[in-house]
Amino acid sequence: MKRLLLTLTFPLLFAGCASQNPTHMAFSPQVPNISQQTAQSVPISLETVDTRTVDYVARFIEEGTKTRLVGPSEPPKLLLDEVFRAGFNQAGYQIDPSATNSVQIQLEELQMDVTKKTFGYEAKHSVLIAVQAKNSTQELVKRYKAKGTLKGPLTPDFATLELDMNKLLGQLTGEILNDPELNQFLQQ
Repeated sequence: MKRLLLTLTFPLLFAGCASQNPTHMAFSPQVPNISQQTAQSVPISLETVDTRTVDYVARFIEEGTKTRLVGPSEPPKLLLDEVFRAGFNQAGYQIDPSATNSVQIQLEELQMDVTKKTFGYEAKHSVLIAVQAKNSTQELVKRYKAKGTLKGPLTPDFATLELDMNKLLGQLTGEILNDPELNQFLQQ
């Protein structure tokens, strides 16, 4: 009787484990290669805000089933703040909350739509960041957007999706930190 009970229990345990889907995505954007932008240390104040209208970072869409939403394991605002602080320091700026020149990084979109197809999946992801810079007399507002697509067989692996989004974040933060117009504005 015990043997029969064990034989029936094990498949149920494995089925329960197999149906568990991750509920969070872990992003770890790295500081991209930054060119030295200033000859001398320029003080700037820096603030990062999350203005997204949704809390999730990925939607898993499969025909005939309910769309599954996945949130970030850490607030994207904190991760981007670390990257931008380190990046501006590498570029030659000194982060000083009382500086006249200021930069506000606004995360407006960080989303991935993963569609399950018959023989694979397609992930479309996009990041939109607005930068609002102010000096003593003017204001500069620019928007930076990056998009990507990832296709694969079978079902998507979370690590692959996270890696692809990290690459996209690195590309966009590098574009912002190395932007000649933004750097020229901050040095006025």
